[in-house]
Amino acid sequence: MKIGLIKEGKTPPDRRVALTPYQCRRAMELFPSVEVVVQSSPIRCFDDEQYKAEGITVQENLQDCDIIIGVKEVPIDFLIPNKTYFFFSHTIKKQPYNRDLLRAILDKKIRLIDYEVITTRNNLRLIGFGRYAGIVGCYNGFLGFGKKTGLFELKPASQCEDREEVEQELQKVKLPKDFKCVITGTGRVGKGALEIIRTLKIRQVQPDEFLTENFDEPVCAVLDAGDYYERVSDGKYDRKEFYADPSNYRSSFLKYAKVADMYIPCHFWNNKSPYVFTREDARNPAWKIKMVADISCDIDGPVATTIRPSTIANPFYGYDPISESETDFLDERAIGVSAVDHHPGELPKDASEDFGNELLKMVLPPLLGNDPDQIIDRATLTKDGKLYGRFTYLQDFIEDSKDLATNPSAPE
Repeated sequence: MKIGLIKEGKTPPDRRVALTPYQCRRAMELFPSVEVVVQSSPIRCFDDEQYKAEGITVQENLQDCDIIIGVKEVPIDFLIPNKTYFFFSHTIKKQPYNRDLLRAILDKKIRLIDYEVITTRNNLRLIGFGRYAGIVGCYNGFLGFGKKTGLFELKPASQCEDREEVEQELQKVKLPKDFKCVITGTGRVGKGALEIIRTLKIRQVQPDEFLTENFDEPVCAVLDAGDYYERVSDGKYDRKEFYADPSNYRSSFLKYAKVADMYIPCHFWNNKSPYVFTREDARNPAWKIKMVADISCDIDGPVATTIRPSTIANPFYGYDPISESETDFLDERAIGVSAVDHHPGELPKDASEDFGNELLKMVLPPLLGNDPDQIIDRATLTKDGKLYGRFTYLQDFIEDSKDLATNPSAPE
């Protein structure tokens, strides 16, 4: 089997890779029947010479490959018919901007396996960039808090060489002794954010302590859904009921917003769920949060201050709760917002290494035949020119000429 690492072609360019030079060599050592080749690219965080130094063939054309792997959506013109592709397609939520891509994949009879749906039988994701989305997104939150308050200055993560330099920058952080931040989400993204919290030596406390106690040191609370959603009828929470039908629930997040200085959303949001906080909540006179580092980045959705995505080049904007519109980030009345939707691209080497390790461990073994749980089969969106398996629900999406309502994907 010949596996090709494709040149990323999406605009703006993404410098991440699915496998680092060492990991390409390691893949061939672990699986002697596999040859890995790399398509030449001028934008990768690892250049062609670094792959060659590991004994990896670098070539312009991947026509002779059986499997082609990348990170972001592959431009339609790059697609080679009758191949197997691995990448984040951003189609499973019927994202209208990728409808033509999915149609082209079907027309070219490509077998598409999407990283986003490579899961265990219990639907736990096996691979993704969520950890580094959390790491960089949380770092950006403190970068923004420093700018907003004038207490300290940090170098943007995108200007840091690697994770090590990011941690060196964090030594510059000077927080008020009564600083409080709150995080929603306990998955990969939330765990990544907590790595920054621990590097800063911010003490983690329980949600009830966060609400009721005063501290003489910076603290952080991590909230599960039951901490900020409550049943309308009696204020209680039943996890099974909530995930089956959240329509009878409302948010109680405002009580945290009244005592927190920063909010870091890391949750996965179901669009049937109530908003975490509304525009009305943000207008509340007791609202205290100065900075929202929205890693989840659902636009005009559960985090009312996230009215548009921001970019790596310009990661911050202000939200005016009175006019409910964008304003200058440094305006005293503004709630600061960071809403970059591809944080891992700011630390491409570290994020790629983390992702590639998961690919070697979780994806290549079932791909190459040891797949009793049908991990690869269940993650296959298209095959032989047709939608496959559990993804036949996308048929109306590819046939419909109108844009269907959708929310952005969770962090990769």
